[in-house]
Amino acid sequence: MSTLKAEEISSVIKSKLAQFDTQTTINDVGTVMEVSDGIARIYGLRNAMAGELVQFEDGHNTVGMVLNLEEDNVGVVIFGDYLGIQEGQTVKTTTKVASVPAGDNLIGRVVNPVGEPLDGKGPIEGSEDRYIDKKAPGIVQRKSVHEPLQTGITAIDAMIPIGRGQRELIIGDRQTGKTAIAIDTILNQKGKDVICIYCAIGQKTGTVAQIVKTLEDRGAMDYSIVVAANAIDPAPLQFLAPYSAVSIGEYFMERGKHV
Repeated sequence: MSTLKAEEISSVIKSKLAQFDTQTTINDVGTVMEVSDGIARIYGLRNAMAGELVQFEDGHNTVGMVLNLEEDNVGVVIFGDYLGIQEGQTVKTTTKVASVPAGDNLIGRVVNPVGEPLDGKGPIEGSEDRYIDKKAPGIVQRKSVHEPLQTGITAIDAMIPIGRGQRELIIGDRQTGKTAIAIDTILNQKGKDVICIYCAIGQKTGTVAQIVKTLEDRGAMDYSIVVAANAIDPAPLQFLAPYSAVSIGEYFMERGKHV
């Protein structure tokens, strides 16, 4: 029977100590008080931040976002199926604020409000994560509107021209052509060094697929991103969709791109 020498024992101990990970993770743990319609009220998360992501121990690791902070509980919107979440289940904080991946790899893709691909073209690796609830640039940081954005619709371009950097509301009843105006404007940006982001909120999956096909057939997906929260998606995801789309747009804006 062989015996280990003192030097060998010392070497093994040193090797194990070198591999020992001393990093610890501290999470607040709370309990579900009530849950209804995609909203949960959690007791015990005393150090939770507004906008922080939390994880439910429901067997699917469902994620939610803290929106309402009260003295002894927090209100959380649930991203995903909330039917498996019940009173008494454990919830823990993640110390991560709600964000969406942004980068050049998103161009030509269809994603949901948390950056997950919906087009079946594989995973997307963003250059960086952008906070969804980020403060908008102030007036001092903004340039005046001085360059036109051609929509390709003569009546608009001639009578009520739109400038790059301008906000424009398209309002009207159902089936009056609001989406058609937006799509025509996107198609007209081909070759003009403009990145277009189309955000679909609460639309039918088939309608979004038809819009994407139109953009692909006309070569517009080469400079476009589609952020979609369909009618079948939970209400919190639909709530998040415009924030995610704007956050992605601000990523390109900060790099000198027209969006």
